[in-house]
Amino acid sequence: MTESTPAQPSAAQPNPAETKPAPKVSVPPNPASPTPDAHGLTGNKYLAYLTLTALGVVFGDIGTSPLYAFRECFHGQHALQVTHANVLGVLSLIFWSLIVVVSIKYLIFILRADNRGEGGILALTALVVPVRAAAGRYRVLLILGLFGAALLYGDGIITPAISVLSAIEGLEVATPFFTPYVIPITIAVLVVLFVFQHRGTGGIGKIFGPVIVLWFFVLAGLGLWHVMTKPDVLAAVNPVYALRFFALNRWMGFVTLGTVFLVATGAEALYADMGHFGKLPIRIGWFTLVLPSLLLNYFGQGALILSDTKAVEHPFYHLAPEWATYPLVVLATIATVIASQAVISGAFSLTHQAVQLGYTPRLEIEHTSARARGQIYVPGVNWALMLSCIALVLSFGSATKLAAAYGIAVTSTMVITTILFYAVERRRWKWRRWPALLLCLTFLAIDGSFFGANLLKVAHGGWFPLAVALVVFTLMSTWKTGRRVLSDRLRRSTVPLRPFLHGISLEPVVRVPGIAVFMYSNPHGVPPALLHNLKHNRVLHETVIILTVETQEIPRVAAADRLEVTPLDHGFYRVILRYGFMEEPDVPVELARVRLPGQQLDLQQVSYFLSRETLLATAHPGMWIWRERLFAWMTRNARPATSYFNLPPNRVVELGMQVEI
Repeated sequence: MTESTPAQPSAAQPNPAETKPAPKVSVPPNPASPTPDAHGLTGNKYLAYLTLTALGVVFGDIGTSPLYAFRECFHGQHALQVTHANVLGVLSLIFWSLIVVVSIKYLIFILRADNRGEGGILALTALVVPVRAAAGRYRVLLILGLFGAALLYGDGIITPAISVLSAIEGLEVATPFFTPYVIPITIAVLVVLFVFQHRGTGGIGKIFGPVIVLWFFVLAGLGLWHVMTKPDVLAAVNPVYALRFFALNRWMGFVTLGTVFLVATGAEALYADMGHFGKLPIRIGWFTLVLPSLLLNYFGQGALILSDTKAVEHPFYHLAPEWATYPLVVLATIATVIASQAVISGAFSLTHQAVQLGYTPRLEIEHTSARARGQIYVPGVNWALMLSCIALVLSFGSATKLAAAYGIAVTSTMVITTILFYAVERRRWKWRRWPALLLCLTFLAIDGSFFGANLLKVAHGGWFPLAVALVVFTLMSTWKTGRRVLSDRLRRSTVPLRPFLHGISLEPVVRVPGIAVFMYSNPHGVPPALLHNLKHNRVLHETVIILTVETQEIPRVAAADRLEVTPLDHGFYRVILRYGFMEEPDVPVELARVRLPGQQLDLQQVSYFLSRETLLATAHPGMWIWRERLFAWMTRNARPATSYFNLPPNRVVELGMQVEI
């Protein structure tokens, strides 16, 4: 059945203050979820376990930067001359970038801005911007948060490509024989990586931590060996060498900042993955192992090229003796696969958050672990990332050329994170203006310098992540705005619930046995599906549940706050089901907890009624016509509500309606 619903005058909404408070139906408690220490570990042992697993997931991206970051400063289109002053200047910039940007900004301050334990730019945006905010003072922050999230998809494409390619290029160090096969081998590794995503990380995740620990020990050992041969490179910890570097190189020094930033590209991942492990394990892993290992390796590469300028072609692989080249390539490849896995999993988690917060259409999301709820697989995102990564490898052909495109997305996200962090300081933590402003301006000065240097990469490939971000941002903003416009159109034609129930008492309708659940976003209005069912079938079920599913601005909703049941008149009940933006809705599971007066809710007897809107792009005020058509296309291709809410297909009735937007 299809009804045409043009825009109509706004219907009066019920005033909550005028309605009589109705008693709430009691809901039995939800079964307790497994505790995080389900492995039987407690105290320091569990902390050590979390730290080990965090090493395998959180630090993969930043931990593989030594493969290409230092090399690109002295190699490629804007290569510096290998002089003592330049090497120590670059090492000083690397040292202070890791200390100020990663250690101080992210590990000490940004990790404090958690949204009920969750991190990442969307979680940060939800912390300062209400989910339903669309205009006013929140508009700028919402746009910044959405664009920052969109930028991470561009980073998620480049990171696997440059990481795996730079690892495989190590074969060229061993022998020129492998030169023609570097690209095919890289593509093969990427294909295998993405094809196995549907299996989840649970099976191989147990070895991620130990392998990455081995990787960092190798980084530290190789670096320490060469630092001992030329210990004067340690003088670069003095920031004076960084200042002298800029004085000597001026414009080239500024350009080099864009390459130096590659050492910190994984900093945003530390924040995004906080929800999986917590702040303390990430901080322990960084300060006790990751940071010392990275610094030793970078300083070791500096000492090496000062002793042998020919090693600048691949300083990382030349750190090792010739016999160790092949094992190092294998270890580096495994490490880059792990780093890529972390970025891909991050893209899946980001997509899940975006769906729950209403920034993207419902997508097919598979849970790959029955115990670890954070392990998900998004097929559409997975294949899009794989094809994009392969296209990048074929287009750019080398890690050096990819490095020219790398960094602009991450620096942009870091700038946005700092701005949102200021909003958290002021609105959530109630800091005074000047201390909050001084701290964030300091971070912005550093972020802005890196951002400005990376802007020079736009013409050399940096346009690609920006183009990806622009496309994703257009889709996300169109969906968010479209849902608001659609909601406004439906609200204007919605019949208030209280007058409707009063009308039933005046003109009784035929009631049939059974329980009908009508899903609608407005808990105070009559669902369109209910009106259409009453109009065409002229009957009502004995028990009618009007169900509203709400997404809160928090990652997870406590079991006690999940379900709210309010009895109305004439066998009607209002049920509000609340989820956090990190949770997956499961309507039948929660309805099974409902105990209605005088009857047991038998899920086998429940019929679910949904509205399926067919959207018509019109000249009505709302969005540009091309965005209305894009929104209509996205709606048609969204995951069905039946699947998204985990409704039994054989118990669902969908009633169609046309809506002009």
